[in-house]
Amino acid sequence: MDYKEMIDAGKTAIGIEFGSTRIKAVMVDMIGKPIAEGGHTWENQYENGLWTYSLDMIWTGLQDAYKQLAEDVQTKYGTVIRTTSAIGFSAMMHGYMAFDKEDRLLVPFRTWRNTVTGEAAAELTKEFGFNIPQRWSIAHLHQAVLNQEPHVPDITFFTTLAGYIHWQLTGEKVLGVGDASGMFPIDSRTRNYNKDYLAKYEALVADRGFSWKLSEILPKVLTAGQAAGTLTAEGAAKLDVSGNLAYGIPLCPPEGDAGTGMVATNSVAVRTGNVSAGTSIFAMIVMERALKEVHEEIDVVTTPVGDDVAMVHCNNCTSDINAWANVFRQFADAIGAPVDTDKLYTTLFTAALDGAPDCGGLAGFNYFSGEPVTGFTEGRPVFARKVDADFSFANFMRLHLYSAVSTLKVGLDILLQGEGVRVDRLYGHGGFFKTKEVGQRIMSAATGGPITVMETAGEGGAWGMAVLALYMAAAESTSLSAYLNEVIFAGEKGVTVTAEEEEIRGFDRFMETFKATIPVEKAAVDTLV
Repeated sequence: MDYKEMIDAGKTAIGIEFGSTRIKAVMVDMIGKPIAEGGHTWENQYENGLWTYSLDMIWTGLQDAYKQLAEDVQTKYGTVIRTTSAIGFSAMMHGYMAFDKEDRLLVPFRTWRNTVTGEAAAELTKEFGFNIPQRWSIAHLHQAVLNQEPHVPDITFFTTLAGYIHWQLTGEKVLGVGDASGMFPIDSRTRNYNKDYLAKYEALVADRGFSWKLSEILPKVLTAGQAAGTLTAEGAAKLDVSGNLAYGIPLCPPEGDAGTGMVATNSVAVRTGNVSAGTSIFAMIVMERALKEVHEEIDVVTTPVGDDVAMVHCNNCTSDINAWANVFRQFADAIGAPVDTDKLYTTLFTAALDGAPDCGGLAGFNYFSGEPVTGFTEGRPVFARKVDADFSFANFMRLHLYSAVSTLKVGLDILLQGEGVRVDRLYGHGGFFKTKEVGQRIMSAATGGPITVMETAGEGGAWGMAVLALYMAAAESTSLSAYLNEVIFAGEKGVTVTAEEEEIRGFDRFMETFKATIPVEKAAVDTLV
């Protein structure tokens, strides 16, 4: 069967993921090989002190990404998409989308990027004895409660972006356990919301007179492989405005970008982990045991099947690199030597490898937004240097690559050194690793161990979501980990890079400077208003 016949017969699956700057759609064959893709670029808006995407942006972006996928199929195979074996949606985790009994969005979508829930997060962490980060959905809800926001009594349902899309296309108010674990703590034994914490929360707000209970307004939790509804006729029309796509197609549980990253890097088994590095950066390690202490720098979420995962999440990664790349692009244009994007980034990243292991006395912070791991509710990008620093192009670029991962290093040290969490394999994926070897070597210097990038890592979360859609048909006979090893990643080894000992020591020296100059970042936030 050729690809045209496969597509016509529905022997494919589709995954669509809403990232911070791009909505990507991927079609795969029945063993997970990508055969077509589409995408839509978008950017969050800062409105009334909050980061958001409008509903119009969400639907316009989804429809355009799907349209681009359909056009890619038409161009490559001379056919149209009328059906597929399964579809899955994923998106940025956390955030807050609250609805009333008429299914109306009560306040604009509040994304994970907002760091305005410090009071709520601290109160819930103390109440539960479990770390509740600021970006978690329950922190957003509780902050709205504490602020006595007028919409709170009218809530009948709240969910994540992926959960919203899935609900609108199927009518099902469900969520994959990995995404749900970024809304409210999950009990890995039951693969569901922690009943003790639910009871504690409902007692905490009992005197406020709400008509709702938290357990009633959260989406239902599903694990990977479970059926999560089918595409309705209305949903098919919303997704494919051309009208070619049939309704009745099965959908798998919607997931968060952390879960799809684990799938895309084959790191859902115990003692495996991955680092996702793009607009934000996070590391996830599947744990053998629970953490000994509560750490505000570390989240505990789950894999798409509900196993506990330690997660160090940082809001900032490549945005400052992108800003500097744009400056260099402008300079190239100004001297009449325009450069294409791939060459620009490859040149900038590769130059970093020639820099001093400790960046030669340069320092900086890549904080476009707040960074709870280091205690910041707001951010200001900062570049600084000692008077006698070796201010070279190579050191400048190495500094910015170090800056992109330095806050992650703070959290990983707590996890790996303080808690003694073991990891046998650490995989990298995301734009930071796109240039051959460079991102891996920098990340290896930060973690002190090898970093592997799989051949499929560039496919990203949308591809991971398509794999989860495929897995529904195999879930009754095999585990997700076995399915990934035996079907999706069979024979794939990837490329592993390990930093030299001097690079590791250099990064440690850089971190001493980084920590010592945190007051500089604080002063920037306080004065650059």
